[in-house]
Amino acid sequence: MPALYLSLGTNLGDRQKNLDCALTLIAERVGTVVCASDRIETQPWGFVSDNSFLNMAVKVETGLSPIEALHTTQAIERELGRSEKTVDGQYQDRLIDIDLLMYITADAIPVRLDTPELTLPHPLMRQREFVMKPLGQIAPELVNM
Repeated sequence: MPALYLSLGTNLGDRQKNLDCALTLIAERVGTVVCASDRIETQPWGFVSDNSFLNMAVKVETGLSPIEALHTTQAIERELGRSEKTVDGQYQDRLIDIDLLMYITADAIPVRLDTPELTLPHPLMRQREFVMKPLGQIAPELVNM
């Protein structure tokens, strides 16, 4: 079964609960959560805020295509109170953020995708310690690719 790697982050409200709710909905709608990293506290990236983030990475076995997974995770974000990814191209505080990092086929081949809607692997993941550190906990082989 294909493996989907996700990055989750939150810096508003009850951050632990936000991640717990997101994980529950991911397990219900995206696939089986095979493993999850520790939750790490990080400073905002790409914008200034007084609110620190809780971030984590998860591996999900899924029957969804990458685009279906994107649409499903975006629906989860909206359901949990996320309104927009950015405002005027600027990052902002958020209740939940779910990013698709990598999608590995059942044959262990990383999917490369570059469309207006989705780019895989995530184009900025290697620049973000808040992504790479948790991802390294659950899939060190992907961090060293």
